[in-house]
Amino acid sequence: MKINNFKEIKPKIMYYGTPTLLLNTLNEDNTTNISPMSSSWALGDCIVLGVGLGGKAIENLQRHKECVINLPGPELWTNVENISSFTGTMNIPKGKRDIGFTYKKDKYKAAGLTALPSKTVLPTRIQECPIQIEAVVKNIRIPEYNGLFAVVETQVIHFHAEEKLIKHEHYVDPAKWSPLIYNFRHYFGLGKEVGKSFRSET
Repeated sequence: MKINNFKEIKPKIMYYGTPTLLLNTLNEDNTTNISPMSSSWALGDCIVLGVGLGGKAIENLQRHKECVINLPGPELWTNVENISSFTGTMNIPKGKRDIGFTYKKDKYKAAGLTALPSKTVLPTRIQECPIQIEAVVKNIRIPEYNGLFAVVETQVIHFHAEEKLIKHEHYVDPAKWSPLIYNFRHYFGLGKEVGKSFRSET
């Protein structure tokens, strides 16, 4: 039996491989702000987001409790990266300024992406993203132990998927869908399928 050796480390980041998303929120003038993110998890019809404080996304969500969670594929990594150093807030917090963030109002133009009207929420969807999820904010909580981010609980109201990804009418075909993975600040796609859960219906 092979014995693996381990060593305790203290990494500066904990992005151990999660899907990238583009969070669309509503600005004061009814335009849409786009925020690249990689902290989320889903259970049932709820998606929980980890949103940094001091940015436009959390400011918008606190004022207008609607959003669109857009899921890009690996081919969109440069579009995502093109706006990763931009913020939609003019008053940039010092911490963000120090690491190179600059103000940009029109994220769609900067990212080379296209706005698509949503079904019922006011923020627009991103046409190039194969999956677009309209949601409403149910709760925003700032942890007492860490004042750098908010835990935002959302409930899905509309789930849009590109037609070629749909299987058996209401399922996303996992063999055709590949999310853009943010892995220790590097971008990846999925590899070959290795198996499926006993609960899978596809």
